[in-house]
Amino acid sequence: MKIDGPFYAGMDGAAAEAKRLSAMGYDGVYTLEGSWDPFFPLAIASEHAPELDIATGIAVAFPRNPSHIAYQAWDLQKFSKGKFSLGIGSQIKAHIEKRFGLEFSPPAARMREYILAVKAFFDCWQNGTRLDFQGKYYRHTLMTQMFNPGPNPYGVPPIMLGALGPKMTEVAGEVADGLIVHPFNSMPFLEDHAMPAVQRGLDKSGRKLEDFILQINAIVITGESEEEYKAAEESVKGLLGFYASTPAYAPPMKAVGLEGLQPTLNALSKEGKWDELGNHIDEDFLDAFCTRGKPEEIAGMLKAKYGKYADRLAIYAPYAAPDDMWKKIIAELKT
Repeated sequence: MKIDGPFYAGMDGAAAEAKRLSAMGYDGVYTLEGSWDPFFPLAIASEHAPELDIATGIAVAFPRNPSHIAYQAWDLQKFSKGKFSLGIGSQIKAHIEKRFGLEFSPPAARMREYILAVKAFFDCWQNGTRLDFQGKYYRHTLMTQMFNPGPNPYGVPPIMLGALGPKMTEVAGEVADGLIVHPFNSMPFLEDHAMPAVQRGLDKSGRKLEDFILQINAIVITGESEEEYKAAEESVKGLLGFYASTPAYAPPMKAVGLEGLQPTLNALSKEGKWDELGNHIDEDFLDAFCTRGKPEEIAGMLKAKYGKYADRLAIYAPYAAPDDMWKKIIAELKT
């Protein structure tokens, strides 16, 4: 099991942050698509900490044409000497339609075709196959020598799909190389919903779970003092309240019998009362969606919880904490 850390850095801070995360013992870093581009910082990270695996986790797919994202992935795979993974996701309907101004529905069918289109570019460049992808949503039939980057000496980058709902998760199992399990997850959701959906997709493509990469994002609450622990807990409560207010994230709540909270949080979000969301996250909610405890307990808890499933474990801890604390946790996770 490899351990990945979140790469919260724009281009100006990417070099220092990559070196810091590498020194902490992480095997790889992943970017989030927030207020800056998820691809550019990874190039800088790879240059200054070449030992790290790098990944988008995730880049929003639909606003980018499959040809654009294929070229970006190809370049980063070559520049990183084979350490890049292309993590993509759909985002939610409101963002695609209102922020990016594009069509969203049907997301699962559209994403399935999107991944196959990107793979058609990869196959063309790597193996000399004629580019002839003709689908319902995407059509790519022209690749002249001038625009063909040719074979990648480090191979084709894997495509990881971030998914939450059963249809999208099944698409991951069918056509992607791996699944990025959303941080907003619970064990009943993972075991009773996500994994069966992955298996249905794998069955469609005639593959086995051993041929598939599973990256699980784990929300962790810990701290070296009671004050630090409480600060971490409050930060995570706000995060969980934000996720739980979104209708698209209801399935993991339903899996643990907490779906009744969603309408209340959604109403607060529509009123702009974002600061109040975390107040509704109780102990049961934290236990369902987080791994929490003293620093010396965390590695063992994560292994017991996710070790059976995770090929890569991504730590998600949106709060300040000492590097030395995480260094010890990561070292224990890797032993």
